[in-house]
Amino acid sequence: MSRSSSSAGRADVYNRITTEIIAAIEAGSGDWRAPWFHDGSSIARPTNVSSGKRYRGINTLALWATGFAAGYCDGIWGTYKQWQDAGAQVRKGERSTTVVLWREIKVSQQADDEDDDDGHRRMFARAFSVFNIAQVDGYERPATPVLPEAERLAHAEAFITNLGVKTEFGGSEAYYRPSTDTVFMPPFTSFRDAASFYGVWLHENGHASGAKHRLNRDLSGRFGSAAYAAEECCVEILSGLVLADLGIAHHPRPDHAAYIASWLKVLKDDPKAIFTAASKAQQAADWMHAQQPHAEEVAA
Repeated sequence: MSRSSSSAGRADVYNRITTEIIAAIEAGSGDWRAPWFHDGSSIARPTNVSSGKRYRGINTLALWATGFAAGYCDGIWGTYKQWQDAGAQVRKGERSTTVVLWREIKVSQQADDEDDDDGHRRMFARAFSVFNIAQVDGYERPATPVLPEAERLAHAEAFITNLGVKTEFGGSEAYYRPSTDTVFMPPFTSFRDAASFYGVWLHENGHASGAKHRLNRDLSGRFGSAAYAAEECCVEILSGLVLADLGIAHHPRPDHAAYIASWLKVLKDDPKAIFTAASKAQQAADWMHAQQPHAEEVAA
């Protein structure tokens, strides 16, 4: 197969994948969640023992402050009753930390506004007292599923290794650090499945492809900014494209569409954002393929 026909074939696949991603977003892609398991053990990620959800806003700051001051090394928190329901007991004399739960309720309109049934909403705060896992006895953390090493995919490992970007494994966060040109990844065993692992690894290597000495994309955007959102959309689409190339996921996974949709909200004023991101994603995918040993053979 010639290089041009190979590239044309990939372009057809990339167009189909992008179209499916857009269709999934338009149909309602749902909520995104990290594709690796997290047991809430990090003190920097305060998590509720009952719901498994992370605390947000001012509650995060309050639990950080208490946790660091007390020297706690774990980020799981719960009310007295929640710990009891989990089979644990808060030790006598332990001091609680206050968190606030905000609820939105609909309030009826005044009598002279009876024709308007829209009503209006008010926020009400309710305080809760919570305790850290270090303050309780008898709690057994649920076993975290482990992805067997036997499910690693040799061809995907080789493809990513050939990109030449250093990767360090460990911890519970996935990110690319431009200053050291290094990708950081949770270990393989902590992911839900092999496709999730390689998808995230490709995502982070996608960021690395934008470094100045590679494709020179703008990686300076702060979290939540339009530039940051554009980059996230680009590399998540890239991940879906290359997973298809590698035969790991022939169609966009729901988590890809949900993640992209979450960032498109930041780019809501740019109707062409998804197409711009797809174009840059294809450029990055082509760069990845160009790093493979067989790329020189095909060219020859």
